[in-house]
Amino acid sequence: MTIIQKYFNDLTNEQLTQFAKLELLYKDWNSKINVISRKDIDELYLRHVLHSLSIAKLISFKDGTSILDVGTGGGFPGIPLAILFPNCRFHLVDSIQKKITVVNNVVKELDLKNVKTSCSRVEAISEKYDFVVSRAVTNMKDFVSWIKFKINKKSFNDFKNGVLYLKGGDLEDELKSFKNVKTFELSEIFNEDFFIQKKVVYLPIKYKIKN
Repeated sequence: MTIIQKYFNDLTNEQLTQFAKLELLYKDWNSKINVISRKDIDELYLRHVLHSLSIAKLISFKDGTSILDVGTGGGFPGIPLAILFPNCRFHLVDSIQKKITVVNNVVKELDLKNVKTSCSRVEAISEKYDFVVSRAVTNMKDFVSWIKFKINKKSFNDFKNGVLYLKGGDLEDELKSFKNVKTFELSEIFNEDFFIQKKVVYLPIKYKIKN
């Protein structure tokens, strides 16, 4: 928890309580269903919670923003972001039922009123959202093909509506097809070695794919 407070020092008491509950909840569920690797569960706040919250270091979602989390797994980045932005609406989607079972339980235990979930492939989701977030579920070109018609056209945040994608490594080849893509190095935001080569990839809705 201290690492969250290190970078987010204006949390409310309710948010502090919700973040503090995450470790026990995930360790309990991980003993039943392996949703987080054993190596990562001991560094939950660094590798999962803070990593998820890195998006909030780039954009502070305005009240009423709708966010789709694709391939949420155990609830990342959606649950930490939903705690941080209680006046935004989050839809967490994963095609694996046991993962959504864990997410549903965590959402219930934290009393998160701004989260809904679906056990579904994202292609079957019919709603539109201001932003789509995810953590490296596939390559960017395939990901965009899944979600390109699910983003609202009208923007009201500081960033234009689009994709905020957590990825790592050398992305030059993967992103060369996208004209308006921007990458943000997380090592410039966080001091911990874990964030070396990790990035947030931002792709606004009006992307263009080069031939």
